[in-house]
Amino acid sequence: MLDRIGEFINEYMSAFRIPHIGILDILEIFILAFLIYQAMVMIKNTRAWAFLKGIAVVLIFLVVAVMLNMTTIIWIAKNLLYLVAVAVIVALQPEIRRVIETIGQKNLLAAFRISFDDKKGEGLFSDKTLNEIVNASFEMGKVRTGALIVVEQNVPLGEYERTGIAVDAIVSSQLLINIFEHNTPLHDGAVIIRGDRVISATCYLPLTDTRTLSKDLGTRHRAGVGISELTDSMTIIVSEETGKVSVAYKGQLYRNLNADGLREQLAIVQNKPQEEKKTRFWQKGRGKKKKDEKENKE
Repeated sequence: MLDRIGEFINEYMSAFRIPHIGILDILEIFILAFLIYQAMVMIKNTRAWAFLKGIAVVLIFLVVAVMLNMTTIIWIAKNLLYLVAVAVIVALQPEIRRVIETIGQKNLLAAFRISFDDKKGEGLFSDKTLNEIVNASFEMGKVRTGALIVVEQNVPLGEYERTGIAVDAIVSSQLLINIFEHNTPLHDGAVIIRGDRVISATCYLPLTDTRTLSKDLGTRHRAGVGISELTDSMTIIVSEETGKVSVAYKGQLYRNLNADGLREQLAIVQNKPQEEKKTRFWQKGRGKKKKDEKENKE
C-alpha cells in the first residue's frame, strides 16, 4: 500500500519538475513579455480594450465550467471556438492593423523608458483647468457660440482623437473660445481634453441612438450623449441656439447648468482626493459665510 502511494506521489510530482532554463529561454521570455506588453498598451488606446476584457470574463467562466465538468457548456464552447476566433479577428481587424503599423513606426528603445511624472493625488486635471473650462463655456454661451468639449477620464479616446486635428496645447479659456469661434478652421466638431491639455480639435463623435432625448436637441447634444454612452468621459455642450450649458455623462444629459453646477460635474471626473475636495468646499463655504456676514453688517 505504501509503495503504491509512493508511486502516485512520484508520478504527481514529476509533472511539476522545473525544466532546465538556459540563456536563450530567458531571452525568449523577455522578448515575448515585451511584445505582449506593447500590444496591450497600444490596444488599450482603442475600443478593442473593452472587447478583450469581455472575452477575458468569458474565458474565466469557461475555466470554471471545465473545473466543474459542465459537459454541455464545454461541448458548445468547443464547437464555437473556431467561429468565435474568426469573428474576433474580423471585428478587431482595424485595431490589429493599427497595432502592427504602430510597432513598425515605434522607437523600441523609447518603449523601455518608464515615466515617473504621474501627478498622483492631484486628480486628472488641475483646478485652473477646471476654471478655464467653466469660464470658456459660459463666455461662449453669452454670445451663442456652440461648443462641444470632451474631457477624457479613464477610457482612452485615441480612436476619436485621430479623427480630428492635433493641437496639444495647455487648456485656457481664450484657446477654447478661439477654437469654437465661427468661421475658424477648427470650430466644427469636438475638442478633446486630456489632463491639462487640449489634445485634438474638430473630432467626430458617435451619435446616440436613444429616443428619450428631447426633439428640440440637435446633433451637438446627441454627439455628447453618444460619446458618454461608449466611454466614461464627460462632455460639455454649449447650445448655439439658446446659449445654455449642458453636460453629458454616463449616457445622461444634465441641461441648463449654472457655473457652480458645471464645476460640481467637472469635479466628479477630476477625481481629486476626498481631503482636497473637503478643503476646497470648506473654503468656498467659509468665503460665502464671510460675504453674508459682511452684507448683514451693512
